[in-house]
Amino acid sequence: MKLSRPRTRAARLTTLVASAAVASLALTACGSGEPETAGESEGLGDVTVQLSWIKNAEFAGEFMADSKGYFADAGFGTVTFNAGPGATENLVASGEADFGLTNAVTVAQVVANEDAPIKIVGTTFQKNPFTILSLKDGANIETIDDLKGKKIGVQDGGNGLLFAALLAANGLTEDDVTIVPVQYDPSPLVNGEVDGFLAYVTNESIIVESQGKPVTNLLFADNGLPFVAESVIATDETIAERPDYVKAFLEAEIKGWKDACADLEGGAELAVEEYGADLELELEKEIQQNTIQCEQLVNTEETAENGIFTISDDMLEQNLATFEAAGIDVTAEDVFDLSLLEELLEEKPELKD
Repeated sequence: MKLSRPRTRAARLTTLVASAAVASLALTACGSGEPETAGESEGLGDVTVQLSWIKNAEFAGEFMADSKGYFADAGFGTVTFNAGPGATENLVASGEADFGLTNAVTVAQVVANEDAPIKIVGTTFQKNPFTILSLKDGANIETIDDLKGKKIGVQDGGNGLLFAALLAANGLTEDDVTIVPVQYDPSPLVNGEVDGFLAYVTNESIIVESQGKPVTNLLFADNGLPFVAESVIATDETIAERPDYVKAFLEAEIKGWKDACADLEGGAELAVEEYGADLELELEKEIQQNTIQCEQLVNTEETAENGIFTISDDMLEQNLATFEAAGIDVTAEDVFDLSLLEELLEEKPELKD
């Protein structure tokens, strides 16, 4: 399925949940600057990337690309990584960030609700890492039915939208559970304040297990919501008017992630010792995180054939099925524009290796 630049917009979503986290989207995105001349390989200017989370090993590929000079080689000046969590779609749409890392469901929701001028141009994670985390010696939530009647810790904003989508995709409503507002620290789960906790299998799950607490993961990807995550978004204006800028960014990203997955410890060390040095990260945990994401989420049978950052036709169909199950009325062209990634890989097939 070759996706070109869209000519249509989806109908606005009338069901699911309100998009309070993105209600104030600035839909007249100012883009990233003056258009570049076709074929220009230098002087692309500075680039700001909005991360979806704190500066830990989740972004080992970005850190590797920066530290090894791949962004500079591509023609970029200063590279700024803004830590999350935050309203990534809002920040990119308004021009406060040139690129952002987010997930397909949230992008689809924002596009459907707000007609946001943003698209996914490639993805780091083929399989999303979202999970309902529980203690094996506690609620031990192994199936969707096990959610019923449970207290589930859910963060505000995008995670709230994702949990609502998980319920909707499985025929449940918020009346079937008790939603407890929490932050991102899993202490409420460990302390018994909630039965389940919306988390990343590559992050909070590791943290809780490191405390000697065996855990159970109810993975979204295995329970009706197989969508891509840590996906790169850019505005329609940037895609249309600065294609070299987008392709240069994707090239640096691909090189960085190839290196981060080839050197699992090295990618984690960059997070601990440099980019996230003020966070007092634990190296062992960061290595484990980079290992899980590289072996289970970034590299798959499909990427072995097509290259990392690609989204196959089968994966696109799975994402569309997820949107439909969650009540989000969009088409593939509304959410994805993979044309520049395809061009890049045709021009530089060695990036697929």
